[in-house]
This record gives sequence, C-alpha cells and structure tokens, in this order.
Amino acid sequence: MLKCFLVIASLIFISSTFAQHNLPPKEKWLTLKGDHPLVIARGGLSGVFPEASPFANQMAVITGLQNTALYCNLQLTKDGIGFCLTDLRLQNSTNIEDTFPHGRKSYNVNGKILKGWFSVDITSSDLFNRVNLIQSVLSRPSLYDGTLPIAAVEDVLGIKPNQFWLNAEYEAFYAEHDLSVISYLQKALRLMRINFVSSSEIGILKGISGSVNKARTKLIFRFLEANEIEPTTKKTYGALAHELPMIKTFASGILIRKEYIWPIGQDKYVQPATNIVIDAHKLGLEVYASGFANDAIVGYNYSYDPIREYLQFFDNGHFAVDGVLSDFPPAASQAIACYSSFRNNGKPQPGLEQALVISSNGASGDFPGSTDLAYQKAIEEGADVIDCSVQLSKDGVPFCMEMADLLTGTTVITAFSGKTTSIPEIQAEPGIFSFDLTWAEILTLKPQISNPFMASSGLARNPAFKNKGKFMTLPEFLEFSKAKAVSGIMINIQNAAYLASKKGLDMVGTVATALVNATFDKQSTQQVFIRSDDTSVLSIFMNKFPNFIRVLTVDSKIGDAPKEALEEIKHHAQVVAIPRGSIIEITNYFTTGLTKVVAEMKASNLSVFVYVMRNEYVSLPFDYYSEASVEVSTFVDYFHVDGIITEFPNTAKRYMTCPCRPTQQNPEKAPYIIVPPEIGMMMNMVEPEAKPPTDPPMPPLDAKDIVDPPLPGVNKMQTSTPADAADTPAAAAPSGSVSNVANLFVSLLSVVALTFFISL
Repeated sequence: MLKCFLVIASLIFISSTFAQHNLPPKEKWLTLKGDHPLVIARGGLSGVFPEASPFANQMAVITGLQNTALYCNLQLTKDGIGFCLTDLRLQNSTNIEDTFPHGRKSYNVNGKILKGWFSVDITSSDLFNRVNLIQSVLSRPSLYDGTLPIAAVEDVLGIKPNQFWLNAEYEAFYAEHDLSVISYLQKALRLMRINFVSSSEIGILKGISGSVNKARTKLIFRFLEANEIEPTTKKTYGALAHELPMIKTFASGILIRKEYIWPIGQDKYVQPATNIVIDAHKLGLEVYASGFANDAIVGYNYSYDPIREYLQFFDNGHFAVDGVLSDFPPAASQAIACYSSFRNNGKPQPGLEQALVISSNGASGDFPGSTDLAYQKAIEEGADVIDCSVQLSKDGVPFCMEMADLLTGTTVITAFSGKTTSIPEIQAEPGIFSFDLTWAEILTLKPQISNPFMASSGLARNPAFKNKGKFMTLPEFLEFSKAKAVSGIMINIQNAAYLASKKGLDMVGTVATALVNATFDKQSTQQVFIRSDDTSVLSIFMNKFPNFIRVLTVDSKIGDAPKEALEEIKHHAQVVAIPRGSIIEITNYFTTGLTKVVAEMKASNLSVFVYVMRNEYVSLPFDYYSEASVEVSTFVDYFHVDGIITEFPNTAKRYMTCPCRPTQQNPEKAPYIIVPPEIGMMMNMVEPEAKPPTDPPMPPLDAKDIVDPPLPGVNKMQTSTPADAADTPAAAAPSGSVSNVANLFVSLLSVVALTFFISL
C-alpha cells in the first residue's frame, strides 16, 4: 500500500515539472574554482517533508539544480546498517516512542548525557519495518507524520541523485556498542558513489583518508558551534577556525555554520563578514555554509526573505561560498539561477507580462508604514505604484496612515489612552482615531512599525527602526511622488460617509483638492489610482477626474464572481482589489482549491489586484516552501493578476525581472524554471485518514452588495446638538462585502490585522 502510494506520488511530482534541470550558464563566480555554488539538500526537501523521507529526497532532486547534492546524516543500527537521520535521539524525528514505549535509554555521547531512543538498540529490520518518520520541527507540516519510512543509505542512492554527501559523527559512541563509523565508511566508499564525506571529528576523516579516491570523493571538515569541543583535538571549533592550514592537511574543504561567515549580533542584525572564506580560499580549501532554512529566524537585515540571505553568501562582490546546505533546496537553486547578479539585472524580461508592484503603506515590512522612510524604500525596491491611505485629523489635515485607528501605526497609546473609543461603523475593537486628535497632537507621536506576527510567532520587523520616519501629509506625499517620478500613485479613501455625517469632515473634497493643487489632474506621466470600498466615492471621482483609474476594494473573501455583480462593478471601477483568499483556498496551511474569481473578472474586462503580500513564512501555505517569491509566481504567472499589493516590494519586483519565469519565450533554454505549485497537490499526498476537514465554500459576490448609497452631506459639527445628531442618518456600510457577512465586514480589516491566521 505504502509502496504504491509512494510511486504514485513520485509520478505526480515528476509530471508537475517543478524545475528545469539545466545548469546555469558558465560564469565566473567568486568560489574557489569559479563555478556556481553547489546546492546541498539536507535530508532532501526537509523543510516540508520529514527528513530523508522518499518524498523529501524525490522533491529535492526535482526542484533543485541539476547537480544538487543529497545530504545524509549517517546513523548505524544495532546490526550495523546505515540510515539517514540527524538527531541521535530517534524520538525527535520518528514515532519510535509509540512503537517501542519501553526503549528509552541514557547515554554519554561526546561528554553530553542524552536520553531517549537510540539506533544502537534497534535492529534494521525493526527500524525499517515498524518505525516511521515524523517532522522534527514543530512549525512544519505534521500531516505526513507516521506514514513515511526511514531511508537506508542505499535507498537515498537509489533515487540516483547527481551528487551524494554523507556526513558521519560519533565514532566513540558507536565503538562502545561494537560498531564503527570508520569501518562503515571504508566499506561504503568501495561500494557506493559518494561525492562528499564530512565529519565534525578529525579522527574520522583521518581514519578514512587512506580509503578515499580523492579524484572522486572530497573530505570535508564540519564545524559545530564555536564553543563546542572537537573530540579528537579537544579544542573548540572556534579555535580550530584559526587553524585552517592544519585542516588542509586532511580535508579539501570545510562545512561551517553561516554565522562563522556573517555573524549575527545580540540585536539579531547581521554583522560585517569575517575573513574565513577568503582565508580558506587562499589555502585552496572549499567553503560550504550550513544552517539555511526558509522558516528560520535570521538577521533582520534579510527582511524574512531567504533569497536575500543566500545572495549575501555568494553574490556580495567580495567572496562566494562554494555551496550551501539547506532544508529548502528550491530557494537555494533559485537564488543561484534566477536572482544572482549574473542572471537578474533588474530589467523586465522581453515579452513577459509585468504585473504592477504596488506598495502597501510603502515598504511597511521594513519601516513604519506610510512614513517617508517606507516610501523611499518602496521606490528603491522598484515599486511601480506607491500608495497613501488617507486619514483626516480632527482639524481636517489629510495624511497617510493605514487605518483611522492610530493604535497600530503610532505610539498614540502612550499619550492619548483617554481618547479610546468604540466606533462599530469603522471596526469592532476600540481604538484611538485620527479624527479625534488635531494634527498638532498627531505630530507629537512617533510612527510604529507593524508587527502582524509578533504575538503569534515572535516575528518582529526591523526593531532598530520600529519608531523611525516622519508622518507625511497628503500634499507632502504627492510632491514626494512627483519628485521621485514614480510611475503611479494609489490613493485609498476610507470612511468617507462616516466622517461626513458624524465628524463634519469632507474626505472626498479634501483629497480632490490636494490632487488638483499638485496638478495630478493635468498630467499624464504618472498614473493615479483611486481606491475605495465605497462605490459612491469612486463615482464622484469618475465624474470629476475621468482619467484616474478607479479601484474597488472587496474586503471579504468570495468564492465566485457572477456576471451580474461584475457588470455592476464596471459602472464604478475598472479594477477590483481582492484578498488572496478569494483566489486560493487554504486549509491548515495547505492549498486545497482555487476559485474562478480572477478569470471571471478578467473575462468581464476588469483588472485584478491581489492583496496583501508579506515575506514572513507564517503568512504562506506550505505549498510555497515558506518562500514568498513562489507565492508571487503563483499569482502572477498562474492566475495572471494585474497587480501585487505588497509590504515588501523588493520580493515582487525581483520576480518580475528574473529569467526563470515559466511564461518566457524559450523556457527550455532557461537554467531553471519557477513553476507555481499545483494547487492542492501537497494535501492530496496526505493519507486520507490524516486529512483535516476542509473549510466550507466561500460565498459568491452578490450584486446587491456592490452599490453604496450616495455620500451624506458634510455635517456642520459646530452647530450640531445631540438632537441634530439623532436626526442625521447613520452612514451606510460601504459595499465590497458579501451579503451574509455584510454587517461584519467593517470589522474584518481590523480582525485580520490583529489576529494571526493566513489571510489569503
């Protein structure tokens, strides 16, 4: 049963053609020999599937560059059979605890007392036939747990990887159990095609040196943490890092944790590079860097972008490591073949569709949103359109801020907590609103960076700059946009009806006046997008500024877009902005299905923008391998959306200009093709009894929810009395939501911003 399942899954993998298996063109890299860096897959695609499982190894071969090496951490069973798994304590990566509940032992391993289940106490027959793998990292998929077998070394080689890397440790520990790693390696080197043998124990490497055909197999010394002790010399690995000439006497290269090269400071920012790569290359030693994982918390400098981290190690203009050991080989392969300076010059590829890259409050993933720093960063990263969500102060000053509630984007709680109020027409939660503070009061505040995943996952954004930057008024934003010659601007108008009827503030008139004063109504070099969830707002701008492009925001998730509803939208807007979840259905962080919403809208001659894209891996389904670039690829080259609204413009823009897009003219000549994953495939690989229940279908867009009532007149607040206020009609909730959630939609944006789940 399992064997049949594996074969079927393998065929699915191969037929989906995730990657093109060509080598990158020959370029002169700064590696020791000038070749491109080697991608080494630790246990296959272990960032998604259990380490060294058939799925993980097959997927690594398919999604990696042609010469990707499979990496196996050697362990030995009681009867001396080798298998691939990192942790000596098998309960951390297998279900052995359930199968052999009384097998717990305690051993001294290189001076450390380890407790658990160990391979030296179990025969290969029991291990391979009665024990299955589980995912060892809690944040990774667990739905495959207990369904995939442990891989013997021969099983991994049976996949026929282009290169094979065997890492071996713990000679003294195995010797206490009448086993020998050295003897195993000596025999394996005679019988198997092993390209690399690495070890953190000098004694092991020296012990097998006489058995190695150095033309076929390289010996690599592996460094552990700097303060750990190497068993043979009794020196710390940090000390051995200064003894590279000695290492050269028995090894052709070193495998070091990436922090040996680019240290991470106490503040979690990347420090200046050390000289270890350059020094090793001078001695003729290759340098391989380890510790790469898309879902690891790395230096804040990388903006939670694994591609950016890889490029720092081999495309920095000063040195390049000779290879990277990664739990996510697709990302490493893409960094080399698609995003390095050799391959991606930042210019659009000829003949390819170019979706607009639209900032979300500027580059708000790196700096406090809607500040001068966020907008400057967005332009530097190639955003085609920068956006301003306009809010009004109590005295009518228009300025850019994501929400009228200042709690998430400023330090307002420290100074004006007494102004906290509840306004159900705007959001469900209490807030401190811009229209209750004068502009002078707002200027006493500091901006505050958005941290949507801090509470749930501890992922902070650029804390050194969490309160940096300057608020921008709408006129300042418009002048900034003109001075920077950005291709377009998007003005997002919120709460216009409420502000007019309840606060005496004319949002529409204020925005229109600012645009006229900045002469955006008289120029054609920069596109102007007017975005709102209120059709009455869009209609006013259609009449006043027919050249502006109108964007209707649909806040709620929808599963279908009937023609009647789309025809109604076309009376008010040319573009629809929809959330990611209206395009791809997600269950338990797996894609499970897709809708026809984008196709239906485009068939009605409506353009589609999708929002909001983020880099953090917790915002992504597992199908994207914890890599935001793959999500961008899916929406751009599978669904063909017209615009990406993102908090990290660099990620989207970099994909637009890469040479690995599947829609290019001659994909067969490309070194690598980033093909969007087949929606629902990874969930289909889960055993039926382990599948979670799917979410109920999303409702369709209802035509009667599209049109909003006309905006109320601006209430003159200075003459209002409580009786007057009671006679004023309540501002109607704007459209853009589905009928059965219409009364709740105003609060959805706040809930999404403050609650952690994948808002796709």
